[in-house]
Amino acid sequence: MKIKSVCGYCGVGCGIEYDTRRLVGDIDYPVNEGLVCSKGASELHTIETPTRLLRPKLRKAYEDFTEISWEMAIETIVHNIRSTSPERIGFYLSGQMLTEDYYVANKLGKGFLGTNNVDTNSRTCMASAVVAHKKVFGVDYVPVRMEEIEHCNLLIMVGANPAEAHVVFNNKIKKAKKEGLKTVVIDPRRTETAEQADLHLPIRVGTDIDFLSLVARRIVDDGKTDDAFLDAHVNGFDAYLKKIKKIPTKKLLKRCGLEEEAFEAFMALFYQSENVISAWTMGLNQSAQGVDKNLALINLHLLTGKINRPGNGPFSLTGQPNAMGGREVGGLATTLAVHLDFNEESIAKVSEFWGAQNIAPAPGLTAFEMIEAAERRELDVLIICHTDPVYHLPNRSRVEAALKKVPFIVEINAYDDSETKPFAHLRLPAAPWGEKEGTQTNMDRSITRQERLTRRSIDCKPDWEIFSMIGRAMGFVSAFDYQDAEAIWDEYRRMTALSPKGHMDISGVDAASLKNGGHVWGEGLFDDNEFLTPDGRANLIFVQNERRSESSSLEFPYLLTTGRTRDQWHSGTKTAFVDRLLKHKPLSYIEINSEDAQSAGIADGDKVKVTTARGALVFEAKVTENIREKTLFVPVTDRRINYLTNDLLDPESKEPDYNHNAAKLEKWSG
Repeated sequence: MKIKSVCGYCGVGCGIEYDTRRLVGDIDYPVNEGLVCSKGASELHTIETPTRLLRPKLRKAYEDFTEISWEMAIETIVHNIRSTSPERIGFYLSGQMLTEDYYVANKLGKGFLGTNNVDTNSRTCMASAVVAHKKVFGVDYVPVRMEEIEHCNLLIMVGANPAEAHVVFNNKIKKAKKEGLKTVVIDPRRTETAEQADLHLPIRVGTDIDFLSLVARRIVDDGKTDDAFLDAHVNGFDAYLKKIKKIPTKKLLKRCGLEEEAFEAFMALFYQSENVISAWTMGLNQSAQGVDKNLALINLHLLTGKINRPGNGPFSLTGQPNAMGGREVGGLATTLAVHLDFNEESIAKVSEFWGAQNIAPAPGLTAFEMIEAAERRELDVLIICHTDPVYHLPNRSRVEAALKKVPFIVEINAYDDSETKPFAHLRLPAAPWGEKEGTQTNMDRSITRQERLTRRSIDCKPDWEIFSMIGRAMGFVSAFDYQDAEAIWDEYRRMTALSPKGHMDISGVDAASLKNGGHVWGEGLFDDNEFLTPDGRANLIFVQNERRSESSSLEFPYLLTTGRTRDQWHSGTKTAFVDRLLKHKPLSYIEINSEDAQSAGIADGDKVKVTTARGALVFEAKVTENIREKTLFVPVTDRRINYLTNDLLDPESKEPDYNHNAAKLEKWSG
């Protein structure tokens, strides 16, 4: 008997079918229509691997782990929670969790323990987009869906590489190109996506706002604004106009490192395209000015009215399978639940719904702010679930030093080989993809049911059950008396009726209906151009490049960037094992421009030393013409990379700046 489920890798959310022998794409599921990428096709291998964590384990500092019972594990957690105050407790969650997992963790932390220090690793990849959406639209809402590529004339991809990070979505793009779609890729690297594009603009690292401002200025100068749309549906155009007309166009074009002919080629494509979608991911978001970069891109759609019509609009691409679902249930420390913020009215609504009395009145600590609190010895308990902050947070040496100061760290994980393991005091075995059931939301708001495909490993538990056990042991028995994931879904879907203006109300969508296909929330929300701002109008916000990111210098003449590759996933905890079976791309290398390599006496395959203000690492050189001069690239699957990255944060989104690291390069002779 075949079981239909959904892939647990990227934000595309492909439907899959499983029998006892293999996993294939679900031909009836509209997101992927039977397609599945190499990661998804090999996902079965990630369930039964030698790297699985299978028993609860406890230790004292610097001693070996000892297997313990679940009862002792929960008692230990409860003791440590009761031994401190709510503001000294933190939860760090993950887009690998299902919606039910996220929901229970958020309810426990914010509703009953009284800590709003409940954040997710989505903070490090899409928090800038969330803030920008809320500033412009009044709500965190993605107004484009993947299927709209079929109606689009021009797809602009900025700091995104779908050919490697969103493979099945990229197949949709390639299919649409055969029907006339034009694509532009704006990226300092000539990625696989850029190879397929009609136009590649290799702008310098850190000049995204400069380029997008040049486009906006040109639209204004050429009289290509949609004045009727602006007058009826957008705030701030007059103020924006005064500022955009003052930008120094020649200076900004030079700063971008573009020839005028290339810019004109872009404008020609833009003007001849009735329908335009822009798509972006970490290349814009992961910046000390990530929110502003998002605003600069969204502004182009507001200026031209290319939004809220099929084949038009800004499309934020998410990297994890349930990053969107986490945002919906309140997985970010800066939101409460179901897109409600920390204001008196929202707190009252949520308190009544949950029967909770302990919700704190202000946002909690975000991911790296918890590290800063740990440095000050202001964090006593940190519960980490399905993520690896020692590996993925920036300035790793600082993170390691901070976590050593946290008296009690719990790691909930399906795998035993995390980089966080040496810093944990208690490790709990969680059920991974394939051993649990629940729901997830992909990057275009499609909610899909993930089914259990195999038996659950004997001592492993789904995340929701672990957090429920903690809640009951803390004395909140009735609030966490869930029998299964469906009971949690039923509670959550009823809660969505509380969302602002009911925009994500899915209270009528029961778990049984999801077994027969997905559900898309928020369909047609902005069709009448009524946004969820107080006055119903979108906000046009002028931004300029304040150059907050780390810049190159005489001492550090290069800029080091990071990103994903096609066959790998994060640190390779899952895919690296499969990689040994299927022999995909390597986990570690550094791309160097061929002219830079020649100047430094570096040949392809040489060992090179890369140094930033935070540390030095040795890599194998991959010499290529597909990256800008004075730019370096290392895939994030190299677990060491964040020893080099900086911990500058966007002041609004608190998202780290992974892609602007001043570096020096030298041939290594060790």
